[in-house]
Amino acid sequence: MQKSDDFSAWTGAAAPEGATLVGRYARLEKLSAEHHAAGLHAAFAGPEELWEFMPWGPFPSEDDFRDWVASYEANPDFCYYAICDALSGAPLGKASLMRINPAHGVIEVGGITYAPALQKKPAATEAMMLMMRWAFENGYRRHEWKCNALNLPSRRAAQRLGFSYEGTFRQHMVVKAKNRDTAWFAITDKEWPELSAAYDTWLSADNFDADGNQIQRLSALTAPHRVASDPMI
Repeated sequence: MQKSDDFSAWTGAAAPEGATLVGRYARLEKLSAEHHAAGLHAAFAGPEELWEFMPWGPFPSEDDFRDWVASYEANPDFCYYAICDALSGAPLGKASLMRINPAHGVIEVGGITYAPALQKKPAATEAMMLMMRWAFENGYRRHEWKCNALNLPSRRAAQRLGFSYEGTFRQHMVVKAKNRDTAWFAITDKEWPELSAAYDTWLSADNFDADGNQIQRLSALTAPHRVASDPMI
């Protein structure tokens, strides 16, 4: 972690290679058409709203989805992970490290899709934490989250996770023949130690009762460490 404003010795961050990331609830494996496409396509089946704010999808057939996975598996600009249940190994979601800029220590998490079986589960939160932890432990100074400004669930998720709101880029993209304004969020390396401790507290076994309900809310633990809040949330 770069702790001063003197960057004369700065050598940049490490490029991600897709190393497996393992937590209590989630296991992140480099996304593979061979190993994950069938399971993910089945897990994603049903709710087309999963793809509402994505530039691609839905995928009518497993072959369509397999081809999409294969295209990103071979793209060096993205490091996609399959988010798997730590116990069963079943793939239930995907997310990518992207817009990777090791020279400046900046990286983004995006392309996040959670199957219904993963949504609002500890594994979903832990997956994001594991990707953040990898980034900051490997020299990144800034971890970004961007989403369609109309995607209020994504904006809520970013704030809950401790990302600070940095503004909205108007008319940023055209996606699926519609204008997209983009809301920007980020966590910096200076904020990460406190946020990491908040994650450890929230993910600990004693933060969940016998029925699996949280005792402390993650949003309450991260709120003191956010630099700015989203005015839409």
